[in-house]
Amino acid sequence: MDKDDGDFLNSPVQKTVRFGGSVAKILAKYKRGDTHDFELLKHQLSDPDIKDAQIMNWLQELRNCVTELTKEFEQLVFIVLKIPWLGRSPAVIEVYLAFLANLVSAQTVYLRSCLSMVVSNFTPGRIIIREDDVDISDSDDENENLPRSFDLCHRALQIIARYVPSTSRFLVPILREKFPFINKSPKTLECYVHNLLRITVSFPVLRREILELVIEKMLKLDVSASRNSIEEAEENAAQQAEEMAVASREECLFIMDEDEDNEHVNPPTDDRIMANPVAERLDYLMVVLLAYIKDICFVNDVLELTRTKELYKDLIAIFDKLILPTHASSHVQFVIFYLCSFKLGFAEAFLEHLWKKVQSPNNPPVIRQSAAGYIGSFLARAKFIPIVTVKACLDLLVLWVHQYIDSQDTGSKAFCDVMLHGPFYAACQAVFYTLVFRHRQMVDGNLRSGLAYLQKLNLERLVMCRLNPLKVCLPAVTNMFAAIMRKYQLVFCYTIIERNNRQQLSVVRSNAMGDCVIVQSNPLDTFFPFDPYLLKRSGTVIHGIYQVWEETDVNDTHGGKQQIKQGCRGGDEDDDFLRGETPKNDSMEGITPGSYDSHLRSPNSMGSPPIAFLQRPF
Repeated sequence: MDKDDGDFLNSPVQKTVRFGGSVAKILAKYKRGDTHDFELLKHQLSDPDIKDAQIMNWLQELRNCVTELTKEFEQLVFIVLKIPWLGRSPAVIEVYLAFLANLVSAQTVYLRSCLSMVVSNFTPGRIIIREDDVDISDSDDENENLPRSFDLCHRALQIIARYVPSTSRFLVPILREKFPFINKSPKTLECYVHNLLRITVSFPVLRREILELVIEKMLKLDVSASRNSIEEAEENAAQQAEEMAVASREECLFIMDEDEDNEHVNPPTDDRIMANPVAERLDYLMVVLLAYIKDICFVNDVLELTRTKELYKDLIAIFDKLILPTHASSHVQFVIFYLCSFKLGFAEAFLEHLWKKVQSPNNPPVIRQSAAGYIGSFLARAKFIPIVTVKACLDLLVLWVHQYIDSQDTGSKAFCDVMLHGPFYAACQAVFYTLVFRHRQMVDGNLRSGLAYLQKLNLERLVMCRLNPLKVCLPAVTNMFAAIMRKYQLVFCYTIIERNNRQQLSVVRSNAMGDCVIVQSNPLDTFFPFDPYLLKRSGTVIHGIYQVWEETDVNDTHGGKQQIKQGCRGGDEDDDFLRGETPKNDSMEGITPGSYDSHLRSPNSMGSPPIAFLQRPF
């Protein structure tokens, strides 16, 4: 806050002379029933062409009689609050801020209105664009004065909070109410979120609530732009660009003059723009949020542990409330992924938090299955997690799975049923998925010790148990897991997979139109939350800490029985290691949050930092 702010209440009032008397006399006349001068005052303050000197004179007089501006004169106060003060001269701005300070200190009934006025300026203003004799209102995204305007808005908030200590209690509902619709321009959303996050610095007590609001809105964007729709839009855009390039080259063949040839060269385009408009908006917001996380956690490029721990607690609370239960989000969860990359301890704490949810019977099965999916995907994708941490987590998962088999593999419930044993199957799939991605690190350097560790897991018992996890896990995962186990001669899974395929019955479901369709169902809905990050701008932050799929030796992975071919297709440029053939979710209920269009990916850079894992109870 500027040093002159303290002089607002004591600054002198300029004397003015005008017909009809001062503002105080106009208000007194209004109370006696004479409204003529009052209406004239309202008209003059509403004039869009009002001059700076006029504004200053009126505001000075209003400050002098602010104690008279009770609820009876709210129309006048609302007109004053609508004055476009941000684009005025510095003198007008100072007087206006002084008026706000006087108003909220003398008449707290206008606190919400003042806060609402300030927050409404967190986005670019509206301008009128004339196209084909039609006036179109659009966002003024190119306004160069936006940073100055935003600074003044935050200064106004601090001034109001100085005179009304309870300001923070009223602020969050207004921030939620004023949040732009998600179909607004990316710049509008970016500016508003940037200003919300800036408020958390001035009002630390509001940080968790504001972060929750921001992430809630971002999740709505995230689930609106499915992974398939983003990939399809990018493919279409690339195809159109290629067609235009071919057409341009063909046209240039007929142009002989060099200058004319240069005129037909297409101007360079920004290759960071997302073809999907919803993904474009989300990309802008992810850039802002990831930059905020880094600015909070690092001071002069040095990690501040205390600040990072506090932010981690806030994000974990929001993760539990919003992100973990959300169906098939693709990008927002990477805020946790990013923060955990700052220090191994945070990654371990996140894994411990997820593990507690998996093993606790007090949590709903749907949450336990989702948490297991997060564990498997996090272990597979986080480049910053060393192999010793991966082994420690696998030990816990496999031990729990064996204990579950001990308690359930005999008796009346010892049969394959996702509704009964959903968390068990999700944990098994997390084990399979992690081994598919990390097995090479386990055997590199010392094959004998690596194989000894894998044998110690007793995966054969897991595969052969009566609960039959290979039957319900994603076929793409089971196929690759079976190939790896066969390669190292640990477990031979193909007999079981073939038997499961023969026993697989067609499932009849109704689609959105009410028609019956026959599908081959994967009973365990699969969700790998840290599948490849598709957003281009914010992706530059994630790519350095993210492991993409590295092709394995296909001699063995394709050496199984030919019947086991569901979803196997490799891409030269894709990060796919497999795509499971799973049904679309037309009308299904009671399924774990996830995506039926699961894309299973895996790491590229397999080196882990030599950090000793601190053994801690999960």
